[in-house]
Amino acid sequence: MKRIVILLLIIAAACGGWWYWNHSHTEAVQYQTGVITRGDVTQAVTATGQLNPVLNVTVGSQISGNILKLYADYNSQVKANEVVAELDPAPYTASVHMARANVAYAQAALELAQLTADRKQALVKEHAAAQADLDTAVANLHQAQATLQIQQASLETAQVNLDHCTITSPIDGIVISRSVDVGETVAASLNAPVLFTIANDLSKMQIDASVAEGDVGQLETGQQVIFKVDAYPYLTFHGVVAQVRNSPVTVQNVVTYDTVVSVNNADLKLKPGMTANISVVIAERDNVLRIPNAALRFRPPETGPSPSPGAAPSPKPHAHHDSGHTVYVLAPGSTSPTPVQVRTGISDGIFTEVTDGLHEGDVVVNSILSNSTAGGQTGGGFGMRRPF
Repeated sequence: MKRIVILLLIIAAACGGWWYWNHSHTEAVQYQTGVITRGDVTQAVTATGQLNPVLNVTVGSQISGNILKLYADYNSQVKANEVVAELDPAPYTASVHMARANVAYAQAALELAQLTADRKQALVKEHAAAQADLDTAVANLHQAQATLQIQQASLETAQVNLDHCTITSPIDGIVISRSVDVGETVAASLNAPVLFTIANDLSKMQIDASVAEGDVGQLETGQQVIFKVDAYPYLTFHGVVAQVRNSPVTVQNVVTYDTVVSVNNADLKLKPGMTANISVVIAERDNVLRIPNAALRFRPPETGPSPSPGAAPSPKPHAHHDSGHTVYVLAPGSTSPTPVQVRTGISDGIFTEVTDGLHEGDVVVNSILSNSTAGGQTGGGFGMRRPF
């Protein structure tokens, strides 16, 4: 009896092992799926740029000297021709006085040369002087006239330099940068030293964005732009493409084009120099069928279970087309996906518009979650960053 029990236990263990061996390796494939839904799809070109004033003027000094006074500081509102700084005028005042004295000396020399020439001319008429003496007197007269003109030009130069000691703003605007302090010496040699940077109107700004050559063909003047800055991570700002410049910029063999975006900054939240992450809206579709991009990339593995040849196709009025994408649809109650040809429209990097081939509510396969025979998840790849 004991031997019979042992024999039955051995048979039961063998049957259990056989069942486990045959059933543990035929586990059904589990899929990660998505549902065809309706929603909005926005296709955009993304880029990074910097916020700048529309008109940005640097105010410098044409002459060298010490800063005597400053009449403007950071964030000062200034008007056109308003005095913003003054250089020490003492050395230039002295130069003006010296130039005036030289002019007076030249005028006296001219008067003497004129009198001498008149006297020589009278003596020559009376044959009391030689013609050579008259010629010399006339030449001295012309030389005195030229010397007077030179000294007058020197006086004008000295006066201009003196006037440049007073530095004024060329435009109405706000001072966004000041580069000097009182008592500091500025040296104007080959380049004029920059004293102030003045922005015309910060309520209207622009973004100078670098757009890759592969995307610049999609840009046009007047397209809507949405962008964000790090200072306000929860706010979205808007702008308009004002200009797509033709001058290429090449950095490390990457060609980009400067795209100017006009921005309304009436609340003055945006500041010059901020980095803007922009998205230029190329196309928009409202309330359209959308498919996850992962479903467009999914392909069943070769070693995995292929769709059943006899499986009924999804009941679509347009299930096949000459061109498009192949997606795999799970019909209700089915465990095998059915390939379906679809036509697509624009994409935002996460969803793609479906124009034909699927219906709202259809279940599509994104990837394989588990499969003991096929081994692993399929699908993948990268898409565009979705516009914010």
